[in-house]
Amino acid sequence: MPNKKIEEYLANFSTNKDEKLVQLEAYAKEQKVPIMEERALSVMLHILKLHQPNKILEIGAAIGYSAIRMAKALPNTKIVTTEIDPHRFELAEQNIRACGLENQITIYHGDALEIVQEVKLDGPFDALFIDASKGQYKRFFQAYEPLLSKRAVVFSDNVLFKGLVAEEMIESKRLKSLAKKIKEYNEWLMNQPDWDTVIIPIGDGLAFSIKRGEGE
Repeated sequence: MPNKKIEEYLANFSTNKDEKLVQLEAYAKEQKVPIMEERALSVMLHILKLHQPNKILEIGAAIGYSAIRMAKALPNTKIVTTEIDPHRFELAEQNIRACGLENQITIYHGDALEIVQEVKLDGPFDALFIDASKGQYKRFFQAYEPLLSKRAVVFSDNVLFKGLVAEEMIESKRLKSLAKKIKEYNEWLMNQPDWDTVIIPIGDGLAFSIKRGEGE
């Protein structure tokens, strides 16, 4: 992963953002709300622009930041997102409306594993972005894979978990447990017979999966 000097150098090339996005980033930093790291998000957005999905499903809206970024980058794409936390759900709704994107972004409140049938009504989806509870990534993937189109791609964020997936000794029991679950997810994902996956060491680690035989 980039060292501090490289990060500062790359920051010089960051895309200019509107005032609302800058405010959301400041709020996330102040309130310690996890939002996707900028370079990883930029890579994902570039891939999505090439892919041109009709519909994207995001698991884990938080305050709506990444959904808003995807909507702005892909104005002709429908975004569907989910959020379990009631306060963050309300904030995401407010932020989406403030950006004038309520007709492009649909947000569901609830546990993503319990609202599959509701979300299904908006499918099928050409892209899936998993960025919620790290210990549930495999279950999210399995629950929503049937809702994906034949040309779908899948992104899983935070799969390097601050480098802890490569550490043998982790003192914190909680972090050790989460790192173990992420490692198990990575191994499971990399061995899926229907998917080709690459893990990109950018941000906190971004897994990018495409269906085998796509385009045949």
